[in-house]
Amino acid sequence: MSNPEKNKHNPIYSTLLSFKYAFNGIYLLLATQRNARIHLAATVLVVFVGFYFSISVTEWVAVIIAIGIVFAAEAFNTAIEQLVDMVSPEFNKPAGRIKDVAAGAVLITAIAAAMVGIIIFGPKFFL
Repeated sequence: MSNPEKNKHNPIYSTLLSFKYAFNGIYLLLATQRNARIHLAATVLVVFVGFYFSISVTEWVAVIIAIGIVFAAEAFNTAIEQLVDMVSPEFNKPAGRIKDVAAGAVLITAIAAAMVGIIIFGPKFFL
């Protein structure tokens, strides 16, 4: 049996462990955040529509980047909200502003992603 104390200094073990923590974070994001699940449903729909319309490689790149940015923003927002709630569990106006700005960042990325979707899919639906 290997010694866990020795393994944590093994670069391969520590890299695999960091992936385990990252996947756990993604799981927690999807398990606990309704908006992340809404983004996931939208992602599935967009991917299906992308295959249906056989979008180009360049269009896929734009779609994938947009999806990734929205999920990253949602994850950062969730982390910020949880940190603020931990540090300031009772109502605090500056803490609320921090959370509002983080939520605004998600909205900005979602609007930008929707614009990418309109540019790519709009002509395919309406032409």
